[in-house]
Amino acid sequence: MNNPAPPAPAFRWFPALLLVVYLLEFVALGINPAERGTWWAENIPIFLIVVALVVLYLRGVRFSNLAYALMSVLLFMHTIGGHYTFEKVPFDWFNTLFGFKRNMYDRVAHFTVGFYAYPIIELTDRNGTIRNRFISYLFPLCVIGTVAMSYELIEWVYAVTAGGEAGAAFLGSQGDIWDAQKDMLADTSGAVFALVLYALFGRGPQRAEA
Repeated sequence: MNNPAPPAPAFRWFPALLLVVYLLEFVALGINPAERGTWWAENIPIFLIVVALVVLYLRGVRFSNLAYALMSVLLFMHTIGGHYTFEKVPFDWFNTLFGFKRNMYDRVAHFTVGFYAYPIIELTDRNGTIRNRFISYLFPLCVIGTVAMSYELIEWVYAVTAGGEAGAAFLGSQGDIWDAQKDMLADTSGAVFALVLYALFGRGPQRAEA
């Protein structure tokens, strides 16, 4: 059985463009953030993701332009959230449009975490790692769910350790006792959305015929 070829690098400049935009945003929003401790806590994991993607790219592990576009949404949104703190990001237009009483910026950002299911299944399909079609879709969903749960635990530990305004700003629960559960639901919902995109526009159909 022949594995499908890697996605054609139609626009080699696209990942580089996204990287430049991220670096400019990172520097600009690193100036006078709302709370410096929160800024560090929010940006370090995102910066590490960027470094990992660059290293993978240089080592020849590359994704489709759609995958890079989806992954960049979280990077851009999280960097903005780190500058303002998530509960204070100017997002009134969205909250008013859908009638939300709380700032939903953090929830939307959590939804974009699930977008990383797209490059995961793209990579496993390309390498022929998982041959069962159901498991190939279930695996990235489970990965995102595990990451979502782990991050909520990290938020809890940081909030308890840092305490005060910095801990509360990083936690960003806005008084909702079910905030962690809703965030995890948003993460996994984003993963479902990404997997639907992959089934429609990715290499799902081709892999089944290989």
